[in-house]
Amino acid sequence: MQVQKKHKVVLFTTPTCSWCRRVKNYLREQRVPFKDIDVSRDTRAAKDMVRMTGQMGVPVVLIDNRPIVGFDKAKIDRLLGLRG
Repeated sequence: MQVQKKHKVVLFTTPTCSWCRRVKNYLREQRVPFKDIDVSRDTRAAKDMVRMTGQMGVPVVLIDNRPIVGFDKAKIDRLLGLRG
């Protein structure tokens, strides 16, 4: 599977989050470039994440400015145009 077009992908994560590691590994397997923001070190990004999603849980996957809370593979695939 490959991404059909270029998407802006940003991850909001923490180092101790196992679901964060899973989503990063999944995106790497799909060859999807992403920016990883550690919200435990970047308080401004943490505030932005809460403003976007209304909660503090990670991971948050932002695809073309559309937030996905958690590792929702089906939604990630749909927004990236991935086919199984």
